[in-house]
Amino acid sequence: MNIAARTAPLVLLLCAVLPAFAGEAAAPQKPIAVQMYTLRDAGTLDQQLQIVHDAGVHAVETVGTQNVSAAELKQLLHRYAIKVVSSHVQLAELRNDLDSVIAFNRSIGNTTLVVPYLDEKERPTDAVGWTVLGQELGRIAKRARSKGMRMAYHNHDFELVEFDGTTGLELLFAAAGPDLQSELDLAWVARAGHDPALMLGKFRGRVFAVHAKDNAPKGQADDEGGFAAVGQGVLDWNTILPAAAAAGVQWYIVEHDHPRDPAAIIQTGADYLRNHLTATLPASAAR
Repeated sequence: MNIAARTAPLVLLLCAVLPAFAGEAAAPQKPIAVQMYTLRDAGTLDQQLQIVHDAGVHAVETVGTQNVSAAELKQLLHRYAIKVVSSHVQLAELRNDLDSVIAFNRSIGNTTLVVPYLDEKERPTDAVGWTVLGQELGRIAKRARSKGMRMAYHNHDFELVEFDGTTGLELLFAAAGPDLQSELDLAWVARAGHDPALMLGKFRGRVFAVHAKDNAPKGQADDEGGFAAVGQGVLDWNTILPAAAAAGVQWYIVEHDHPRDPAAIIQTGADYLRNHLTATLPASAAR
């Protein structure tokens, strides 16, 4: 048998298989990211990004500068084929050093800055205070937008106290104007006694991302702050995910505040979202 005859079956096999591989490679990634705070105790930054990569996730939300230079962070991200979709930046830095924050994030390819948390002394105690804070954040967001950067606000439970039937979070966003986006932490929304699906509806069109984590049943996972991996707790994701899609959510960011096993939490959460984010996604989410 000559060489051509021997290789013909192999050529036919490759022709049959390659289109399938090509289709798999071309399939769009689900809009799933990891909040790096989840991995803060999981070794070096290199090891943390390896965990993200191994979970099949290709996007992260960073915490500040991750204690490295922009050049080092960019190199590590490139090594693991991971992009930054947003970064948590303390309010004091946004107030006092916005230009430097923007320069760092622009250099690593990020275009969204998120206010992650308010220290107790920064938290408004009445409706007027939430309105004033919202106005300030709106001004900062407008400055950021003029420099090509989007800004968002991430909630816990204290923003969801009501004043005459309106939450502090709603007052903040009403005062901020359209330049400020929301990053709704759905586990904290539920802990504050609100329905995550209904809250998503209130912020329709202004939800850049959600923090995808769950609450464990009462009395369980006390050593993990009572949190659970996505789909492993009490939140009704069958209702939440369609509501998130309808609200225009662009990213689903896996997070856990106090994980015993960060790698397992990320793998479980990412797998759950990959299996359940199907027809519920808006067209813009896969960009």
